[in-house]
Amino acid sequence: MVEADGAAGVTHRAVAREAGVPASSAVYHFATLDDLLVAALTSVTDAYVEQLEALADRHSDVRTALAEFVADGAAADRRRALAEYELTLLAVRRPALRPVVRRYLAALTDVAACCVDDPTTVRAAVAAVDGLFLQALLDDRGVSAEEIRAVLACVLGGGDG
Repeated sequence: MVEADGAAGVTHRAVAREAGVPASSAVYHFATLDDLLVAALTSVTDAYVEQLEALADRHSDVRTALAEFVADGAAADRRRALAEYELTLLAVRRPALRPVVRRYLAALTDVAACCVDDPTTVRAAVAAVDGLFLQALLDDRGVSAEEIRAVLACVLGGGDG
């Protein structure tokens, strides 16, 4: 729903229509609009957290894995990424969404911490990934994994890990 219409398109009626159930069913399962938005963001976040948790296990080069995560997310999974960013920004005004956003950031932090021990560098890497994701979504030509990896190597250092 958020992927197609943005957060503004999320209503009990719209969710019920998409699910093919009466509007009262949506209200029964999601008492408030925040409940609906939390469910939507949780769905997107669960997929990202699962990907991030697998990164360090599958790749010896975390920088390259993170770069591919961002590049793929902004290209192949563009609609999902747009939904996630719209809901993340909405979390600034809707505190109910913040714990879900924090869970994604914690998973991203854990991955960045595989490369370095310094908390400030880890935070810089998380900010870089977040900013690169947004830049990739804004750039019609896309941003390559190589471009993203170069930035991550600058922030995290260029070695393996």
